[in-house]
Amino acid sequence: MIRNVLSIAGSDPSGGAGIQADLKAFSARGVYGMAVVTALTAQNTQGVSGVHLVPPQFVADQINAVFADVRVDAVKIGMIANAGIAEAVAAALAGHRDIPIVIDPVMIAKGGAALLAPEAVDVLTRRLLPLATLLTPNLPEAAALLHQPVAANRAEMAAQAEQLRALGPAAVLVKGGHLESDESPDVLATADGLHWFEARRVPTKNTHGTGCTLSSALAAELAKGASAREAVAIAKEYLAGAVAAAGSLSVGSGHGPVQHFHALWKDGE
Repeated sequence: MIRNVLSIAGSDPSGGAGIQADLKAFSARGVYGMAVVTALTAQNTQGVSGVHLVPPQFVADQINAVFADVRVDAVKIGMIANAGIAEAVAAALAGHRDIPIVIDPVMIAKGGAALLAPEAVDVLTRRLLPLATLLTPNLPEAAALLHQPVAANRAEMAAQAEQLRALGPAAVLVKGGHLESDESPDVLATADGLHWFEARRVPTKNTHGTGCTLSSALAAELAKGASAREAVAIAKEYLAGAVAAAGSLSVGSGHGPVQHFHALWKDGE
């Protein structure tokens, strides 16, 4: 049976991040993708120049319409933008705790633009984190959620992962891509303890949408029945291939997108 996975996130018209990246990752991982739009952005590979938010009630209406008709096997939550949308998403999903929910706390765009209002952090923490099967912050996002300095080493990453899990998520994956080293380790905190996933840093500027892509791949694997630990291993291998193949694309002049279909497309075909 092909699984159905829903993304609740913002739109990226340049196609590298947001719901566009989510739908590509869903397809690449063999699940049927659906999308609820929380925000329209004016952005490209060089940055975000504008954001138009969808009214919270209409975000809820989209979610309710999907659940009223379609079996949903997993949910990925990306850009929430403000407190009202966060409240609406939490309320709409409150009755669906039996399905995996992956939360990628999108707070800052690659170019530095803020994508989450400060007052929304509290609502995200109180209302949405307890619904999460898996939370996937990068180092700045983990620090912002905990109101702490950004982790600078593995010990601090591990401590913040455990502190975030104490806020309600069943599991937390803290991504170490912002560490100043040749390595890019991630740490997964679960009820069974800490699990490290090692990776060499890929020298490329084409990293637009990596967080969206990883969290979507995770949701796809959870929908198919994988454990959090299994899902992370599979999704990280998929993302590594997508980043390594990003140079085969020619999209924009800034932070280019990853190659979501690296295992399916041949160069130039």
